Amino acid sequence: MQASSSRNSASEQRPAGGVRSKPKRFAVIGAGMSGIACARTLAQAGHDVTVFEQHGDAAGRTAIVDSVCGGFDAGAQYFTVRDQRFETALATVPGLCRAWSVNTVRVLDEAGRVVAAAPPPGERHWVATPGMDALVKAWAAPLAKNGQLLVNTPIARIERDALSPEQWQLHAETADGGSQIFAGFDAVLLAVPAPVAQAILGEHQTPWEDTLNNVEMAPCWTLMLGFAHAVRPGLTTLGPQWNAARSTHHRIAWLARESSKPGRSQVERWTVQASPQWSKEHLNDDKGRVQAKLMRAFSEVTGIHATPTLVETRRWRHARTMMPMGKPALWDSGAQLGLCGDWCLGHRLEDAFLSGLELALAAIGKQTP
Repeated sequence: MQASSSRNSASEQRPAGGVRSKPKRFAVIGAGMSGIACARTLAQAGHDVTVFEQHGDAAGRTAIVDSVCGGFDAGAQYFTVRDQRFETALATVPGLCRAWSVNTVRVLDEAGRVVAAAPPPGERHWVATPGMDALVKAWAAPLAKNGQLLVNTPIARIERDALSPEQWQLHAETADGGSQIFAGFDAVLLAVPAPVAQAILGEHQTPWEDTLNNVEMAPCWTLMLGFAHAVRPGLTTLGPQWNAARSTHHRIAWLARESSKPGRSQVERWTVQASPQWSKEHLNDDKGRVQAKLMRAFSEVTGIHATPTLVETRRWRHARTMMPMGKPALWDSGAQLGLCGDWCLGHRLEDAFLSGLELALAAIGKQTP
């Protein structure tokens, strides 16, 4: 099936005589932190923006998994604030983010023994409440209200508009296996992982092919465990007295007691993230097999052998940047194409925000990324 969005129709954008109108029309692909940061900056500058998201809501790697035990931060666990621009943006949503008073992030050996305690001195760990996705959703809310956020709309490819070659059109995949065309965009900005961007760009990635090939991203298997039976008089937590840890266990890189984060349900529950190497080796393994191996490793590291009342497992194909691009974003003013994401600078949530911001500023001629 092929259809054309009435809001994005070419006739709506192209004025008589073929002269482009102002403001410019931007398509932003991806509604994670970088995509929403980019889109809100463009919208605040007076431009017409449409954000396309393949999932059901804005979140990206801040997505949470809801359960009867409470929410799990399935991707990003917390964020830090090092750049004044990020701090200024956070001030627009007062009270939404709170400091997570982890009683020191521990570093554990293979057997779960503490070998070090190491957050950078004075650096606070922040979380959005009631879940990590709340920050991206808050910034995306004005776009959604204005009909500028299209969810459940995965973009498969882009190409030049046949009726107006200086503009772009997007091909979205529909649930029934067909396609939907969104046309009449002056510029397309991709806020997705580098390998996904390469697939969408196709032949249009040529100037950036080598650059994108050098970006290395690792997958991550995430295990989520709930222990509803731990909520009873005289028992506040299970297992260790720490609430967050990095581990040298060959299967596990990170563990966090979700119930220790502010604004969360107090039901005891843990998020366990596998190491990049182990996740890569077991990327296509059966989900049940992965789950069993991670549960065993969790017990080894924490000493918690109680049977969980809830078990969830999620696979992230492009979770952590191992080798970043080394610059904030990519922008081609001639083609009117741009790319952004945390992978441009690193793997932190703040990196994603800054990348989206810098791409937006480059696209409207405020600076060069």
